[in-house]
Amino acid sequence: MSARRALITGIAGQDGSYLAELLVDKGYDVTGVVRDPEDRALPNLAGVRDRVALVAGDLLDPITLIDALGAVRPHEIYHLAAPTFVPASWEDPAEVLEAIGGATATLLGAARRLDSEMRVFVATSSEVFGDAGESPQHERSPMRPRSPYGVAKLAAHGLVGALRGHFGMFVVSGITYNHESPRRPAHFLPRKVTRGAAAIALGLEEELVLGDLDAVRDWSHAADIVRGAWLSLQADAPDDYVFASGLGRTVGDLVNAAFATAGISPEGRIRIDPAFVRPPEPWPPVGDPSHARTALGWAPEISFDTLIAEMVAADLAELRA
Repeated sequence: MSARRALITGIAGQDGSYLAELLVDKGYDVTGVVRDPEDRALPNLAGVRDRVALVAGDLLDPITLIDALGAVRPHEIYHLAAPTFVPASWEDPAEVLEAIGGATATLLGAARRLDSEMRVFVATSSEVFGDAGESPQHERSPMRPRSPYGVAKLAAHGLVGALRGHFGMFVVSGITYNHESPRRPAHFLPRKVTRGAAAIALGLEEELVLGDLDAVRDWSHAADIVRGAWLSLQADAPDDYVFASGLGRTVGDLVNAAFATAGISPEGRIRIDPAFVRPPEPWPPVGDPSHARTALGWAPEISFDTLIAEMVAADLAELRA
């Protein structure tokens, strides 16, 4: 039997690289969509670069996505690519909507025309819930996004449900909550904290500037999240799933864990900048993963403390180098 073929958009990012490793280990023939297949500077793929193929594609150029799909003719698509930094979505809402909603529509339409049996995972986001009116949130919680990014992800989520219902496609919306790793870019809060703790421990910095230490998030490891994505496409029937730890932790908890791992105290080393403090969130973004646990047998395997320790260790190593 020939290997199952998988196409991953966003393969060079945090999630895509962990998923590529998972699928290669399972014997898949993996192809990833990147802007420039000739670019060798793809550090997240270092472990599998010679075991995956790359094709050109751009979220804002529908023809390239259709061509990539036609060239690979995958059994499974994992659509992970998207602008990921939520605050930046305010700068150009139209482009964010096109890159997320438009690209999802392009891929789903092309998949249906190419092979009605193709299975598709679309990564959506906890940002679809916004002012949900309840916490934790589950798959049927009200969705009232509060950012252009959340609106765009809700459009993608809605497309999944509409095409699944109308055409019977095997397409899944994975509603992912915050998930991190040493591959997370430095401008994201958890990496900023672990990097800051490492820098202070090495005497390279004196303080870490943050916003609201009481803000709550639901953090998991990216490797656990992409394992859920794979499981969702192995199920007997398609559905939507919340992938989250189910545990809310504050930014202060994150700080304490990172500094403890670095072997120092945060006392006197944290400065609060009011410019970074956002309005209070009446419904903290915490997910209820009960459905994924029951239907897929999925649960996070990497603890919060292990995740933060892994990130701090990576930052210490990089800064020492």
